[in-house]
Amino acid sequence: MAYTKQFTERELDRIIEMAWEDRTPFEAILFQFSLPEKEVIKLMRSNLKVSSFKRWRKRVNSGVSQKHLKKRNPDITRFKCSRQKAISGNKISKR
Repeated sequence: MAYTKQFTERELDRIIEMAWEDRTPFEAILFQFSLPEKEVIKLMRSNLKVSSFKRWRKRVNSGVSQKHLKKRNPDITRFKCSRQKAISGNKISKR
């Protein structure tokens, strides 16, 4: 990998999961992992099958995805669910 930071397998899995989620913006990945959008794209390209990567890119660039904050509803001002603990832990709090 040609990244400035080496990620653990768990971190890689989480970044890929966040990138797959339509409602998780690239800014959330940047905030949590200090990984800008261009690096996320490189990471996805190197870790997904070609067909999966193409499908992901097509979806991200479509109107369905909210991966870019400009496409999101301006009323949404958070990166995480209100029931989620600190974003760095990614643990759902128990009620």
